[in-house]
Amino acid sequence: MPRRALQPEGMAVPTPPYSPVVVSGDTVYTAGQIANDPRGNLVAGGMAEQARRTLENVRSCVEAAGCTLDDVVKVNAYLADLGDFPAYNEVYVEFFTQPYPARTSVQAGLPPGVLIEIEAIARKP
Repeated sequence: MPRRALQPEGMAVPTPPYSPVVVSGDTVYTAGQIANDPRGNLVAGGMAEQARRTLENVRSCVEAAGCTLDDVVKVNAYLADLGDFPAYNEVYVEFFTQPYPARTSVQAGLPPGVLIEIEAIARKP
């Protein structure tokens, strides 16, 4: 099945060789998103600020493919410190409603200053 790569409007074009969003059939895959603003700069603040910006970037990615966050079926989150999970969870429910997507959250080594990275899989309506 062919795949189509998308660059969401208002998001910095990545320097490394990857596509922010790939659509294959009715499935939408986002690359891991971090808390970069539209110019590609990491937002200031702690977990709540980074989680919010990261989820805004995920939303931009799925919307570029014609979906909404309600179409997301799976979320993978990578946290620099699982101790930040409660703050992440508080922000998460601002973006997703029941029935929630399936979700995995793990602690991972992330670049300096990056507290969270999130990727999602959605199905086109």
